Amino acid sequence: MATVNGRAENIAGITLGEYLARAGYLPERVVVERNLEIVPRSMLGSTVIRDGDSIEILQFVGGG
Repeated sequence: MATVNGRAENIAGITLGEYLARAGYLPERVVVERNLEIVPRSMLGSTVIRDGDSIEILQFVGGG
């Protein structure tokens, strides 16, 4: 199990890029933090989620 934005999810073994796609996030509009470290966008497709990981996803929202 990993924690995403405070919620436990059974997603160990997939990449952050795969998770973002499944969850409907656009990688160019988010910042991903894994275990208190920012993951560069270029690494999202190769960074594998492991049991115990804590992931925070921050999404940019435009407004006016």
